[in-house]
Amino acid sequence: MPRVVGHADDNGAHAEQVSFERAGRTVDAERAGAAIGVSGACENRAVFVVVGVTGGIAAYKTVQLVRELIRAGHDVHVIPTDDALRFVGLPTWEAISRNPVTTSVHDDVARVRHVSLGQRADLVVVAPATANTLARMAAGLADDLLGTTLLATTAPVVVAPAMHTEMWGHPATVANLATLRERGVHVVGPADGELTGGDSGPGRMSEPEEIARFALGLVDADVRDLAGLRVVVTTGGTREPIDPVRFVGNRSSGRQGVAVALAAADRGADVHVVAAHVDAHVLAAASAHPRITLSRAGTTAELQTATTDAAATADIVVMAAAVADYRVDRVADRKLSKDGSDGTLTLTLVENPDILAGLAAERRPGQTIVGFAAETATGDELLERGHRKRARKGVDLLAVNEVGWQHGFEVEENSLLLLAADDDAPAPVRGTKRRVADALWDAVLLLR
Repeated sequence: MPRVVGHADDNGAHAEQVSFERAGRTVDAERAGAAIGVSGACENRAVFVVVGVTGGIAAYKTVQLVRELIRAGHDVHVIPTDDALRFVGLPTWEAISRNPVTTSVHDDVARVRHVSLGQRADLVVVAPATANTLARMAAGLADDLLGTTLLATTAPVVVAPAMHTEMWGHPATVANLATLRERGVHVVGPADGELTGGDSGPGRMSEPEEIARFALGLVDADVRDLAGLRVVVTTGGTREPIDPVRFVGNRSSGRQGVAVALAAADRGADVHVVAAHVDAHVLAAASAHPRITLSRAGTTAELQTATTDAAATADIVVMAAAVADYRVDRVADRKLSKDGSDGTLTLTLVENPDILAGLAAERRPGQTIVGFAAETATGDELLERGHRKRARKGVDLLAVNEVGWQHGFEVEENSLLLLAADDDAPAPVRGTKRRVADALWDAVLLLR
C-alpha cells in the first residue's frame, strides 16, 4: 500500500518520496524539486545534453533544470545567448553545469566549438524558448553559438516555450511552432499560470522536472513506460441546461485531467481526451501534443456517449471529469423569466447515469478503470468515503480529491489519496497537478 517513506531537502528543493507497493514490488516516485522520474531516466548511461538558454525571465528556472540533469548523472553543456546572461550570469551556468560556457562562435575556434557541441549532443533542450528564439529557429538563423549548434545537431531537439499569452497566440508564433514541429522539434508546454507583470494564462514555462522527464524520455525508452498503451482521459465539468441561457454546473477547470493526459502522452501513451467544459487556454498544450487527440462533450449524456465509444478500444480509462450528478427534468425552450414570479424558482432534478460505474461494469479483460472522487470531507471520514465509493463503483483505482472553497478547484496544486482494493491507509500525494498526475500513473502501472 502507498506510504510516505521520507523527505529530502537539498538547497531549497523539497522532495516528497512516495512508495507504492503491489505484488511484492516497490517503486519510488520522487516528487517536488528533485525531478519526477529524472533520476531513473537514462540511468544506465550518461547523456551528452546541450541546454540552450535564451533571454526570458524564466531563465532562472533553467538553473534547476540543469541541476536536475547533472544530479541524474548526465554531461550538461549550457549555451546561453547574450540576452540570457542579462538574467542569469555566466559564472552560475559554469558552476551548475561543471563545464565551460561560451556564447560566441569565435570562442574556442581550434576545437570548432560552433558545430562540435551540436555534433556530440545526444539531446538538445532550449529553455526558455522565447518567441524571438522560435522565430530564429524557424528561419534557420545561425549568428550565435546556439544557432550554429541547433543547425549542426542531429539529436532530438526540445523547446520549452515561455512568453506572454498574447505572444503565444500570435499567428507568427503559431506558424513558427508548426514549422518546427514539421521538422521534428519537440515542444513541452507552455503551462497555464501566473506570468511576469501580474497577468495569467498560457505561456508560463513548464516546470524543470517536467521538461527533464519529457526530454530524457526521447533518448531513453525506460522513461516511456506507457508506450504502446491506449488511454482515454475525461476532464472538465459537465453542464446541464436549465434553459438556453442557464445551466447547472461545477467549478472544475479541467486542469487536473489535462495534466493526467499530458503526463500519459509524455510517457509514451496514445491518449484520447474527452473534454467537457474546459477553457481553450487550459487545453492548449494537450491540443498541440502529437500523441493526444481531443473530442468535446457538454452534458453528462454527451460525455457518456463519447467516453463509452472511446473506451471500447482503450487499455486504460481515467475518469477525471467532474460529472454533474443531476440534471433538470424539463429543459425550458426559452429563457425562464422573472416576470410574474414570487421571487422563487423551483427546479426538479433527476439523477444522471453513473458513467464511471458503467465503464467498470463493462470493462474488457485487462482494461484498467480509474475514477476521481471530489470530496469535502477530511481525515478519517475522507478515507472512509473513498473506500466506500471505490467499492461501489468497482474501479481498479480511485483518486480521492479533497476539495473546498480554497483548494482542489481552480488552483495549480492538488492533493489526492490513491485507493486500490488493498489500500488501507494510503499516504496523500501532494504537489502541482502535473506531479500528482505522474504519481497517479506510477500507481496505475503497478496495478497492471
